[in-house]
Amino acid sequence: MTTSLRILVTNDDGIDSPGLRWLARAAAREGHDVVVAAPVTEASGSSAAMTAIEEHGKIILHKRELTGAKHIPAYAVAASPAYIVLLALREAFGEVPDMVLSGINRGANAGSAVVHSGTVGATLTGSYAGLHGLAVSLDVLTPRQSSARSGGAAIIAIDHELDEKRHWGSAAELAVRLIPTLRHTATGTVFNLNVPDLHLDGIRGLRRAALAQFGQVQMSIAEAGEGFVRTAVQAADETLEPDTDLAALAEHFAVVTPIRAPVEAADVRFSLETIKVQSPAI
Repeated sequence: MTTSLRILVTNDDGIDSPGLRWLARAAAREGHDVVVAAPVTEASGSSAAMTAIEEHGKIILHKRELTGAKHIPAYAVAASPAYIVLLALREAFGEVPDMVLSGINRGANAGSAVVHSGTVGATLTGSYAGLHGLAVSLDVLTPRQSSARSGGAAIIAIDHELDEKRHWGSAAELAVRLIPTLRHTATGTVFNLNVPDLHLDGIRGLRRAALAQFGQVQMSIAEAGEGFVRTAVQAADETLEPDTDLAALAEHFAVVTPIRAPVEAADVRFSLETIKVQSPAI
């Protein structure tokens, strides 16, 4: 019997995202003590930003009921995903969690663009406190379909009817299967999991892969004028690098990449002997 964990489930797509409830229900079915706290509205591309909306000095949160998961306590919070994790570490939603699950994101978070992802940023924030984290994304989009900004994932206008038909269950199932493996890694380790939008039977397997040097999409300046710029998003035109997360996704593999929060680059060597620093005259 797997030891139960206290798990915080959050995301950057907002409290009403179907991926959020699929992930929460899957973790609860495994016997974990789950609490959900997610942004009131979309917070994609927020990275690890510490932002919140206050009214009279108070951060507003509302209890919510998740579809098909009335037994899981859930809160809609007027804050970014990383801020929500910080609140959880201060017992805003009950006991401090042992692990942060973030997602399931609508669109892959892959390559170096994960630095912009609110999904990933939430897990990295927890890692500073020694928590394990699992960022989960479903590759529901192709780069050529994107028409708006990218926070590591390609984002388009949401078709809610189609959204409900996505294979959220595939990503949720693989996520909970990874929890025992993640628990046996060093404290503070984060797994970044990307899953094709396919039934489990159609996924070729689970691979470990490095982050690609680029994301799925790239931004360009479409128009610049007096006092404004207009941006456009297009498919990244770089060749897929072998053995990377994007290459694995393109071959219909689910892919996991261990990542850590920024640390000192101890291997960088330089001298400060020639730089003079003097105290200002008083």
